[in-house]
Amino acid sequence: MIENSKQMISGKAFEYALLKEFFEKLSKETTVQVIENAAYITAEECFSRIDKNEKSRYLLSASFAVNFMIDIEPRLSNGINKKDLLQLEILTDNHGQEGDVRDVLAIRLMQKWEIGISAKNNHHAVKHSRLSNDIDFGDKWLGVNCSSEYFENVAPVFDLLKKIKIDSKSTQKWDTLGNYHESIYKPILEAFRNELLKLYSMNKKQVASRMIEYLVGNKDFYKVIRSTNHIEIQAFNLHGTLNLPFKDKFPKFVTPIVGLPDQIIDVQFKENSLTTIIVKFNKGWELSFRIHNASSRIEPSLKFDINLLSAPHTLFKNTLSVNTI
Repeated sequence: MIENSKQMISGKAFEYALLKEFFEKLSKETTVQVIENAAYITAEECFSRIDKNEKSRYLLSASFAVNFMIDIEPRLSNGINKKDLLQLEILTDNHGQEGDVRDVLAIRLMQKWEIGISAKNNHHAVKHSRLSNDIDFGDKWLGVNCSSEYFENVAPVFDLLKKIKIDSKSTQKWDTLGNYHESIYKPILEAFRNELLKLYSMNKKQVASRMIEYLVGNKDFYKVIRSTNHIEIQAFNLHGTLNLPFKDKFPKFVTPIVGLPDQIIDVQFKENSLTTIIVKFNKGWELSFRIHNASSRIEPSLKFDINLLSAPHTLFKNTLSVNTI
């Protein structure tokens, strides 16, 4: 039995609800196969753990989303022939570590086509990445290694946290450190900011575009955000692979291509904050990076809660009202 947070369970349950609705609606139109991998089994178990009323609400929200997806993606319901199988799959979380943020995939191998959905249940965060003594965020996010100077700057802070953890046998809590926003968060964020600007100066176009691709998504996808009475669908059509016609069948709505940035305009602390940095790009992109401790007990790493503050005006958005009464 899975032991995990309520947020994780609800998120996986929503992924399962989306896949289930895709299967039930599309199996009437085309040949569909569900890939029952480990991620599917986990999501199915999470769905089984929520109560009956919650299941109904998740399925209703998923139904609205899937109906709209069928309207804007003709290849979901149209195959070349009976052998043109539509496969439905839930991806494992480790794909996100490589910049693929999609949770649910619909794949037609015969057409060499796929679309993916990032499923969000009551939150809009784009990524939860970590910083530590040995995490090279430059290499992982941007394809450019962080400098030795960056690691020299963050080492004293993370070494101190490691020592506290060892000496206290993992029992000491963050609130014993006093104003740790000033003593811990601020120097780490300053080192992060300075290193990001240094990496950007070395390869401007690559760093700007890859940062968005890694944190927002390096493959085109739809983001489906569920709230109590609404479903919001956003089309991150970064490379033009979404919203394609099938023969003479065209989407009912157009989702424009969303241009990637090639410049970082500004990197600054949020006003009156020691925990958050705002990164502004050209072409309308803007991200916030809020650093925090992932556990109440001290450990030698910190976590980013990264949110998309703004996106290009070409980003397609549609909000559907869902009557859950």
